[in-house]
Amino acid sequence: MTDALPPVLAGTLASLAAGAATGLGGLPILGVGRAAARYQGVMLGFAAGVMLAASFFSLIVPAIGILDRLGMGRWPAASTVALALMAGGALMLLLGRFSVDRFTGADGIDRTGHRIWMLVAAITLHNAPEGLAVGVSFAQDAGGQGYATALGIGIQNVPEGLAVASALALRHRPAVAFSGALLSGLVEPVFGAVGALLVDRFAMLLPVALCLAAGAMIGVVMEQIAPELQDEGRAAHMSLFAGLALMTCLDVALA
Repeated sequence: MTDALPPVLAGTLASLAAGAATGLGGLPILGVGRAAARYQGVMLGFAAGVMLAASFFSLIVPAIGILDRLGMGRWPAASTVALALMAGGALMLLLGRFSVDRFTGADGIDRTGHRIWMLVAAITLHNAPEGLAVGVSFAQDAGGQGYATALGIGIQNVPEGLAVASALALRHRPAVAFSGALLSGLVEPVFGAVGALLVDRFAMLLPVALCLAAGAMIGVVMEQIAPELQDEGRAAHMSLFAGLALMTCLDVALA
C-alpha cells in the first residue's frame, strides 16, 4: 500500500509505527507499578546496558557504514565520527547543567530526578536520527529497504521503551511512565519526514546525527548511571549485561 505513497508520507508513517514501538516496551511497567522503585539498581543497570549497545550498534556502526558509502576516506570518516561523538557528549553536559538547576531546591539536588531526566532525554534524542534513518531509507527505496529499516528500528525500540519506562517508574505513576516511553519514540515520525525531504541535499546529516546521539547516550551512562551502579550490588551489574546482551543481539540480527 505504501508503495503508492510519496516517499515523504511513506517515511513518516513508517517511522511513526517504528517510534510507537517504544509504547510496547513500556507496557510491562503498568503491571509492575510502584514496586519498580524497589528495583532501582536493576532498572538503571538494564537501561545502561541498552543504551551502551544502542550507542555502538544502532548509531556509530551504521554511521561509519554511511560514510563509507559516501566515499569518505578513513581518516576523514574517523574524524567526523570522533568530533560528532564529542559534540554529543558536550551537548549532554550543557543539558546536565540545566537539569541540575531544575532539580536543585532548598534541600539540595534531587539526584534521582536529575538522573531520570538525563536518561530519558538521551534516549529521546537518540530516537531522532533513527527517524531520519527510516525517512532516508524510504526516499532511497520506497520498497524493501524502507520496510526493513522501519521494522528493524521498531523492534529495537521495544527494549528502549522499557528502559525509559523503568527510569520514569522510579519517581512517577505507572501510567505516566508508560506515556513517557511512548512519547519518547514519537519524535521519530517528525524526523522521518525530515530524512525523506533532505536526504538528497544533506547527505552528511544522518551519520553526524547518529554520532551526536551516541555521544549523548554514552555520556549519560558514564556520568549519571555508572557511578550509581557501583553501590547497587551484583543484581544491578547483571541487569546491565542483560540489557547489553539483549540490545546487541537485536542490533546485530536486525542490521
